[in-house]
Amino acid sequence: MKLDILVIAAHPDDAELGCAGTVAKYTRSGKKAGVIDLTRGELGTRGNAETRAREAAAAAEILGLSIRENMEFPDGFFENNRSNQMALIRRIRQYRPDIVLANAPHDRHPDHGRGGSLAYDACFLSGLRRIETELDGKPQAAWRPPLFLHYIQDRMLRPDILVDISEVIQVKVDAIRAFKSQFHTPGYESDEPETYISRPAFLDAILGRSAEWGKTIGTAHAEGFVSPRLLGVNDLYSLI
Repeated sequence: MKLDILVIAAHPDDAELGCAGTVAKYTRSGKKAGVIDLTRGELGTRGNAETRAREAAAAAEILGLSIRENMEFPDGFFENNRSNQMALIRRIRQYRPDIVLANAPHDRHPDHGRGGSLAYDACFLSGLRRIETELDGKPQAAWRPPLFLHYIQDRMLRPDILVDISEVIQVKVDAIRAFKSQFHTPGYESDEPETYISRPAFLDAILGRSAEWGKTIGTAHAEGFVSPRLLGVNDLYSLI
């Protein structure tokens, strides 16, 4: 299956927080999107790996994803090394996405920066034909996604591009709240410790940021992305 958009996320819920609106915007227009989570989020204070897997599946359905996979790298300790790069290269060549959205280049959680770096390196290396990989015993062709962007996470970064998500903001909220063990959700009860992200103010801050970015481009809500290279357009009118 060829994907139009592939999101690479260090943890289940990173994609929902960082770019669920953008993903929903395009899946609702007929594009195929998928998420590859690098870890199971097993070090999280609340819930466990099995809970996160169920929540990730529920969020995938809300977002209309074509695939959601987990690389099962060790949460908190995975590295941007050859072994992990090769594993990710096989997935990139399998799905041949036009757009890859990956973790922030640096952030509060060290996994995010590592995840973004691993995704970027794997996307570049995936385009080198002398790196040989196989899928089901058959050689894979080289593939480098034409567009790579980092979504912005906890730390405020200056976005290089903003995407209007006004029409799908509720979808984004619903996808985030699918992770009931992680975020404040009315009616969900837990005796686990309160965390930085489980407080009601955390989701309020996510929505406040998207509203501020939306105001910047004259819409209700937007998501921001950072590009590792300069972006260009064929037509200035597409920016209006």
